Amino acid sequence: MSEPVGSGGRRRVAILVGDGMGDFPLPAHGGLTPLQVAQMPNCRRIAGAGRSARIRTVPEGMEPGSDVANLSLFGYNPAACYTGRAPIEAAGRGIELHPDDVAFRCNLVTVRDGRMLDYSAGHISTAEAATLIASLQAVLGRDGLRFVAGVSYRHLLIWRSGPSRARLRPPHDIAGEPVADHAPTGERAEEIQALMERSRTILADHPINEARRAAGQPEATQIWLWGQGKRMTLPAYPDLFGRHGGVVSAVDLVKGIGRLAGLEAPDIPGATGFLDTNYEGKVATALSFLRASGFAFVHYEAPDECGHLGDTDLKIQACAWFDARIVGPIWRALEEDGVPYRLVVTTDHLTPCSVRGHVGGAVPIAWVDGPCGRTEREGRFDESIGGDPIAACDLIRTLL
Repeated sequence: MSEPVGSGGRRRVAILVGDGMGDFPLPAHGGLTPLQVAQMPNCRRIAGAGRSARIRTVPEGMEPGSDVANLSLFGYNPAACYTGRAPIEAAGRGIELHPDDVAFRCNLVTVRDGRMLDYSAGHISTAEAATLIASLQAVLGRDGLRFVAGVSYRHLLIWRSGPSRARLRPPHDIAGEPVADHAPTGERAEEIQALMERSRTILADHPINEARRAAGQPEATQIWLWGQGKRMTLPAYPDLFGRHGGVVSAVDLVKGIGRLAGLEAPDIPGATGFLDTNYEGKVATALSFLRASGFAFVHYEAPDECGHLGDTDLKIQACAWFDARIVGPIWRALEEDGVPYRLVVTTDHLTPCSVRGHVGGAVPIAWVDGPCGRTEREGRFDESIGGDPIAACDLIRTLL
């Protein structure tokens, strides 16, 4: 157990992550990226008062997903521990996987005229989605095949002795494309395809979809399975770094990494994974972890979602709100407490609006040690930071 925070013990450490904030230059904004256009004075002042660099969050040969990238931002080497996205999300839901279980991510999506119209079914509400998932479980569920409801469009399928080596595409990577071009391939692909097709029949005339049609909202036309894998284990933070604390996030993926790391990962009321999330609740929870245990990892999903939507203006707003409603309040509180701290701000990967999917490449990170007094001097916090990229897991381990 680490010494009590603020009574001669180790400094507090906060890692604040704006998911998918990295992007490409925008012609409509003079060749600047969303990080360069957005009002982000706190992140830039952290870079000005401290240090900044570029980091590689995705090891060579791995897909640039939030799962792999956030493992790196926790200080783990994904190449050594990663088994798939869905097992991490299962841990986030508190699901104990049997050694033979294969967890699949199960999106509710909108497919129209054979194309992936919306990977999130219009960011369907959690309450609506729970009803749809319950209907799927009632018809398709059986011993060894279980649907588990999550947040909004993000759900799980737990399949005993399921096909762990099938090749499946994330739906957010095929926005607007014909789904037939991205059908499952490999091990038992026909079984996976059959489940997705049967879901179409069940959801077609569901009252939830009828109400969404009447309201002019995208229907959840079917499920899309991807990100499968068997259970994963991680060395615990208390053992690796002598640190205790918690994770603040709306999404099961990041909460799952936290729980596998031996950290607390509470459900935050009103945390949605989008722009309408409960900012104040997330900040308050992070500060409670910092003051009680000395460590908090805060994750904000909205910029990534805006990138997948291809909405540049919305992404710029999401970046600005990360700075104003998460970074700023936490930094001010750390300064006011007057206890030694290290504050880290970063992103996990690029989600260019022009691509509407994840892209590999280096991303910015900045950190400051305090108390340092509020500075007006700004540094760079964007894709243009110079120098060779550093492996994220190595740098985070040093900062911890």
